[in-house]
Amino acid sequence: VALRAGALGEPGSETQPNRGSRYQDPAIGTKVLQLFKTLHRTRQQVFKNDARALEAARIKINEEFKCNKTETSPKKIEELIKIGSDVELILRTSVIQGIHTDHNTLKLVPRKDLLIENVPYCDAPTQKQ
Repeated sequence: VALRAGALGEPGSETQPNRGSRYQDPAIGTKVLQLFKTLHRTRQQVFKNDARALEAARIKINEEFKCNKTETSPKKIEELIKIGSDVELILRTSVIQGIHTDHNTLKLVPRKDLLIENVPYCDAPTQKQ
């Protein structure tokens, strides 16, 4: 508990809880919040126009952060941040929406950032000159 200046029984001098970061290193708290926001932004882009997927992803992200909010080990927190960053990368680069058009047909709706130039693969490396 942090005490304010003049907290030795003077009028209006009540104690206030320390509202600082729960992490030893404030940079870790910033990284966690930044990852949380990034995951939610990515979720909104990847599952755009799909209310069920948006809600399911929102619930899963919030559950994972809530389950690990009491973690205090900086090493474990960094490991969790790495996992979350990897998940965000996979969502952003590998997920494509599909819409059922017929009984056995899906229409794929790739995002513009997923479409890349179609460059043919070459087995033989080019020689540096």
